[in-house]
Amino acid sequence: MTKEQEAFLTRINQYAEKVMADIDPQKTPISVQLENLRPIMETIAAEQNRPLEDIFIEYMDLASEFSVQNAQQFKEDYLDFDMVQDDIYKSH
Repeated sequence: MTKEQEAFLTRINQYAEKVMADIDPQKTPISVQLENLRPIMETIAAEQNRPLEDIFIEYMDLASEFSVQNAQQFKEDYLDFDMVQDDIYKSH
């Protein structure tokens, strides 16, 4: 992910934290969540002179990529933790 893409995602996510603080993402349909993000996405689309649909698509792609990266990092961290635990158990 480029720095520009990261800034783009961060900007939308910060907005989401403000306007959707009381929304449970597990129980709220994605269409409702995206509708709540529409104002920031319209702003970005206007700033970049791009269609709103392109902003929605880019956001969804980047959010998915970020999620995969986080899951991979968690898996690596968990694997490291398991290795440390195995070493501790073997040493006793």
